[in-house]
Amino acid sequence: MHLRLVRNLSVALLCLTAFSPARTQSIEAFPQIKLAGIAHVALRVHDLAASRAFYESLGFEEAFDLRRDNIPYESFIKINDRQFIELYPVTGKDPQPAFLHLCFESDDIQTIHDDYALHGLNPTAVRKAGAGNLLFTMQGPMQPIGPAATDIPQNIEYTEYQPGSLHSNDFGKHLGADRVADRMLGVWLAMRDQPGAIEFYTNQLTFKPLPGLPATLHLPGGSGEQVVIAPPTLGTYARIMLDTMNLARARRHLTREHLTIGKINNGLVVIDPDGNQIIILER
Repeated sequence: MHLRLVRNLSVALLCLTAFSPARTQSIEAFPQIKLAGIAHVALRVHDLAASRAFYESLGFEEAFDLRRDNIPYESFIKINDRQFIELYPVTGKDPQPAFLHLCFESDDIQTIHDDYALHGLNPTAVRKAGAGNLLFTMQGPMQPIGPAATDIPQNIEYTEYQPGSLHSNDFGKHLGADRVADRMLGVWLAMRDQPGAIEFYTNQLTFKPLPGLPATLHLPGGSGEQVVIAPPTLGTYARIMLDTMNLARARRHLTREHLTIGKINNGLVVIDPDGNQIIILER
């Protein structure tokens, strides 16, 4: 079901330019790399309260936030116990709403870090982040998401949840019974050099393209989650794909909330206050 839906969505949403599938000869160099799934997507938003209210209207609750002088500077919107949408308010230094980064979860972050370092990918050192989990970051291909849509390297994050972290302490909590979806299935990533970014993700990070869809890449491991390498026309916007066991119930929920609902290839689309697209599919 998802392969068909993703194929249709890729054609309808991306209008991809034809190119040859990325080479895969480097994959065997990383036989141990496995990711547990997508941990979070981070967005910079114009109005933190308005964005939080929008996601709450989808049935997603704020699990916790981080504050300075009792002013929130990061809000964690919970999709499920292992997946979040992180919201950051705009600042004087960064005044434009934008997609910020994508974070992958690992059960063994040090092994992945060391493999990447061994193969020249220059990850930062593994450290404990503010929420209490292990984290490292790494630069990826160029994305058109800097100030005035200038190109900047993609910031890729990796995390390993730790006992006692804010995420782990919230396990089983803030899971609204009427959420429109219960999993983040995929994320679109705008890239300046689309074929080059696909090659980076397949050769260096061992993501695997779906048959006939070289821009739709499964994470290494058994999560079934994916990234789609999008053309630069997507720009600063995020496009996040969620899935649910009951699309009809999700539609009724959105209707009750008086949200504008778009339809595409057996899925639903809603737009957040900053123009980011939330796509909901049935699995």
